[in-house]
Amino acid sequence: MASKKVLIVYAHQSSGSFNSAAKDAAVEVLTAKGCTVEVSDLYAMKFKATATAEDITGKVKNADHFCYGEETKLAWEAGKLTADITEEQHKLTEADLVIFQFPMYWFTVPAIMKGWMDRVLTLGFAFTHEKRYSQGIFKDKKAMLSFTTGSQESMFSANGINGDMNVTLWPLQNGILHYCGFQVLAPQIFWAPSHVPSEARSTMLESWRTRMQGLLGENPLAFTPLDCFDGEKGYQLKPEVHEKHAAKEFGLTVGIHLGKALPPNNQMKAGV
Repeated sequence: MASKKVLIVYAHQSSGSFNSAAKDAAVEVLTAKGCTVEVSDLYAMKFKATATAEDITGKVKNADHFCYGEETKLAWEAGKLTADITEEQHKLTEADLVIFQFPMYWFTVPAIMKGWMDRVLTLGFAFTHEKRYSQGIFKDKKAMLSFTTGSQESMFSANGINGDMNVTLWPLQNGILHYCGFQVLAPQIFWAPSHVPSEARSTMLESWRTRMQGLLGENPLAFTPLDCFDGEKGYQLKPEVHEKHAAKEFGLTVGIHLGKALPPNNQMKAGV
């Protein structure tokens, strides 16, 4: 782990929160292991959450029909993105591992963190039509979600009222992180820390500290490689891959399930 660079993108309003404690633990342990750790504290930075034409300095190509993706791609190429975006892109370029630390809001990340994703992961910089998923721009980097929930673990089960957490995580882990090429490490989920005794919260943090000892050596979650899909046929799974998997009990992944039962813990544990 020595000399590795870690970026923690952190979203919580309070320094007294469990999320803050989890962030601090990560900084402490990873720094002690020789990593260089940088924290983007989004609320402290007053990071702008909305993706608008204001993210570009100077004139845009088509003000009458503004297309954020295309305009920011041109701005990125020309060095005309605003300073807050370019600073975060620089941090991301330098990082070997990115940890997103946040409280889960409405089954996803807080708006300020989604804004970071919307604005920092620009077309051209973070992905292109050719470079995405397993062939993505950040395929040599690792990323992971570390977050707290408001509901207990049983509520996020296949039989629970909130539904399977694996399904909840698919858009974030596949649709954002893996889409940009990241090797996605299994999430660190702190189940309902506000509803358990302080001793249980301490145990959660100790487990996180222990995990971080070998974090960068962990195997990532499994996603179906891009070359298993036929780009000329709407990126449908190639027949030979479909046939090879036909007799198996579970689908390939949570999202590409082939009408079968979802593979258990596909978005929560490596090697499944």
